[in-house]
Amino acid sequence: MDAGGSRVADLVLEGGGVKGIALTGAIGAFDEQGWSFPRIAGTSAGAIVGSVLAALQTGGEPMSQVVEIAKTLDYRRFRDRGFPGNVLGPLGVLTDPFSVLVEQGVYEGDYLHDWLRGVLADLGVKTFGDLKRVDPDGDGHVHHEYGLVVTASDISRKRLAYLPWDYADYGLDPDEQHVADAVRASASIPYFFEPVTLEGAHGASTLVDGGLLSNYPISAFDRLDELPPRWATVGVRLDALGIAAEPDPKPVRNVVTMGLALVETAIEANQAEHVLDPCNIARSVYVDTHGFGTVDFTIDAEQQQELIDRGRAAAETFLAGWDYDAWLARCRPAWVR
Repeated sequence: MDAGGSRVADLVLEGGGVKGIALTGAIGAFDEQGWSFPRIAGTSAGAIVGSVLAALQTGGEPMSQVVEIAKTLDYRRFRDRGFPGNVLGPLGVLTDPFSVLVEQGVYEGDYLHDWLRGVLADLGVKTFGDLKRVDPDGDGHVHHEYGLVVTASDISRKRLAYLPWDYADYGLDPDEQHVADAVRASASIPYFFEPVTLEGAHGASTLVDGGLLSNYPISAFDRLDELPPRWATVGVRLDALGIAAEPDPKPVRNVVTMGLALVETAIEANQAEHVLDPCNIARSVYVDTHGFGTVDFTIDAEQQQELIDRGRAAAETFLAGWDYDAWLARCRPAWVR
């Protein structure tokens, strides 16, 4: 439990493509024990699940619905080639190199964007203004002002973008920006999906998968003032701690697998030290997704249920041993002692 015995925490959800359905199982376990999440951060698949969860909570709907909503995704439609690839059927693969050269990605990403926009609209959420929250006891910074933040990698400005927090840097009103647009950017696996162009006051920026720079932003909501946290931040990761220490080598055979390999390598290199900090390990749920690939979009219903069950089991194990007061006593910064 959190300080004072309440079951409140900010939530961070790691990216991982298809494996992200395991996040819904973990959320289901938290929900069954009465937890709520004032703020949610996510990257890529974590951004997709996190946006739906934030919308459910904003509308007063049960968090448990996130599992059934996730099951309405048709993963096979993620491979939505543009013209002429979409009319060539199995031969569409022949157009993939051309799509990468011209549009910087094999697939359009329209199915994901349209599906999410529809789901959020049904829950009464369109823009980040719909997820804005009043928090007079926050630390006064923008990262406590919204119920959702997603990460994207701005390769034009060579920086990590936290959306909606950073929209002002682009000369845009955060409250007017569409949630589905930001999530689509967060999930733009390089070379796999076409990148997203963000038009701002200083020109156009190209946004790709947030996991390139921060796949697990576990410290996103940590206070920036000299007051102790009111509640914990907990996160859900899509691997089991220690299982993938020595992964089997994966052949890189084409431009798409090279793009995926580049992203995965950057993720591991950029976040290894931060994520493996003992205090961040202690506040993280580790879901064993071994055997599932990031872009296994042929995953069937039985496999999806297995991932959901793994997520639920991992969260139940975490909650059985979670002690916020013990974590705070060991890990809080020196200035709050």
